Amino acid sequence: MEFSVEHELPGRLRLRCPAGSFTQAEGCVIGALLETQPGVTSALASHRTGSLLIRYEGDVRASILAAVGLLDDKFYGEIDGSSLVREGPSLGDSLTSLFGGVAWRALLPSTLRYGVTFLRSLPLLGRGLRSLWRGRRLNVSVLDASAVGVSMLRRDFRTAGVIMTLLTLGDLLESWTHKKSRESLTDSLALNIDRLWVRRDGREVQIPMIDLRIGDLAVIRTGSVIPVDGVVFEGEAMVNQSAMTGESEPVRRNPGLSVYAGTVIEEGELVVRVTAFDSETRLHKIAEMIDESEELKAEIQNRAEKMADAIVPYSFLLAGGIYFWTRDATRAAAALLVDYSCAIRLSTPLAILSAMREGAKRGVLVKGGKFLEALAAANTVVFDKTGTLTVSSPAVAKIVPFEGYTREAVLRTAACLEEHFPHSIARAVVRQAEKENLSHREEHSTVEYAVAHGIASLVRGEKVLIGSAHFVFEDEGVTCTPEQQEVIDRETERCSVLFLAVGGRLAGILCIEDPLRRDAVDVVRQLREAGITRVAMLTGDNLRVARSVAEETGIDEVLAQLLPGDKTEAIKRLKNTGGVVMVGDGVNDSPALAAADVGVAMRSGADIAQEVADVVLSENRLAGILDARRLGVGVMKKIYRNYVFIVGANSLLLALGLSGTITPAISALLHNLSTIGASICSLRPILGSSSGERAGL
Repeated sequence: MEFSVEHELPGRLRLRCPAGSFTQAEGCVIGALLETQPGVTSALASHRTGSLLIRYEGDVRASILAAVGLLDDKFYGEIDGSSLVREGPSLGDSLTSLFGGVAWRALLPSTLRYGVTFLRSLPLLGRGLRSLWRGRRLNVSVLDASAVGVSMLRRDFRTAGVIMTLLTLGDLLESWTHKKSRESLTDSLALNIDRLWVRRDGREVQIPMIDLRIGDLAVIRTGSVIPVDGVVFEGEAMVNQSAMTGESEPVRRNPGLSVYAGTVIEEGELVVRVTAFDSETRLHKIAEMIDESEELKAEIQNRAEKMADAIVPYSFLLAGGIYFWTRDATRAAAALLVDYSCAIRLSTPLAILSAMREGAKRGVLVKGGKFLEALAAANTVVFDKTGTLTVSSPAVAKIVPFEGYTREAVLRTAACLEEHFPHSIARAVVRQAEKENLSHREEHSTVEYAVAHGIASLVRGEKVLIGSAHFVFEDEGVTCTPEQQEVIDRETERCSVLFLAVGGRLAGILCIEDPLRRDAVDVVRQLREAGITRVAMLTGDNLRVARSVAEETGIDEVLAQLLPGDKTEAIKRLKNTGGVVMVGDGVNDSPALAAADVGVAMRSGADIAQEVADVVLSENRLAGILDARRLGVGVMKKIYRNYVFIVGANSLLLALGLSGTITPAISALLHNLSTIGASICSLRPILGSSSGERAGL
């Protein structure tokens, strides 16, 4: 099989095969074959991307690559892998099966129930033994196995059964969440285009996407999604690239300029020479970068698990000490069950779930405890511009009439012409006229439209032009006075400008902007007050507009005209100086969201951004970032307070038990009461009842 090494980490290889190398069923066969190789722990073959993700243990890299090279489609293609393609049970079915099993076992006679519990314990005990043997250290898996094992030895089958049920429930929810996230990511990236028009032998024909070839001339018209990466060969159009590059307005594309899959032609028609399609497009590369970042994130342990793992050896040490001093096996077993990590593992998830629930009530959806921790540790917040700091909807900010014309006349005439065209700037002009109740009944003759330039028509016998400076001044020869040029220069510092000319004279200009969100300025200020030392902005828009937004919001660090990969690299550089929170909303922001320590997306943003993000602001309030930060700081303080309380209380109880001051039964009772107390404290709200309270800052 032909392949290349795309990326690798210790114990992990990602290989890339040519697109279409294998089907879904064949991919399942390839994965199963590779998993039979010595040292390979898992192998996943994706037919969509042509990638092989292989995890392994030991010094077997060379043998794995050799095995992949020997794979032949004549071999794996003859094996029926359809039976290996399984969707898996739904979450509801899995939960029904889990709790149905609990109810079924409760109806069994005690002897059979004990036998079933013993059989259920074997995988858990095996996992603990493997962890102890391979890792040569005591961790939570070993403690779980020990707690179940001790309960079984003491014939306390009920306790053993409850422990196993809760552990199974946790594994089930974690697995389901990961599966749904990956499925949603795949669906949100799919363009769902099966056929397209291409120019071949001087005529247009419609072909299936699978028949497309590099170098073909794809024909794409108004309203269509561009399904390929390529270079414009012929034609001219306004292309909405906001989802890919972050530019707030449609951009003109003409021969020689590049276009990207996933962008939309708002007006015009293009013939594009195909340079990449399917798995080679920039859109698909975004998915690969996200996948890489997600894999790296998955290797980071949750803080609570680290705490629990660190304490496990002391639990065993204390149990051994009690047995050494008292020679009482029952007392030693009680000490093993009455341990530090039990309370930590219970109170920490409760604190996190409580914070997540509190955030959800305020429109801040946090996808996991590790992101609350990262929010607390962050010292840098990075914003995208379009759709994040701004509302991503062009609007008329100002109308400047020149001598002989009124503001109302300029707007009315502009709306009269622009209402015939569907692009976003035209809609902004028409909306402004409607907002001001200005009627703009048609008084013009036939409209002549130059794609990506402007509009020309006759109104009451005079030629009227509206469009870009290039169209009005260079193409049509309209002149302006030095005083008018001074006004134009001043306004173009902050806005895009439409020019209106009547009868060969400049009648006025319409300043178009992408307005800031109402709370943007306050949010940036409050982030600084909250201890964020660095606030930056990354955008695909031009530097002039970016600087204008930065000045208005108080952001002092700006990088403009960035592609998605550039944003990702910028985030990686910023992470060298501390924790980074990235806030964005578009497809182009997704790799940066995944690369940051915490990615934050707006609910109104692209589906892929919401799937990749670690925090979603469901009410589209930029101020939700402040709530997320406060929740993170507050929950980490709560976890550390619980940690100190649990260690102190249980150390005292074990010391009292070891000295014989209290009996094991009293020790166990007080331990359970302390665990309940820590859990109750974990459920207390962090932000309080007032939305303006700044808990944790």
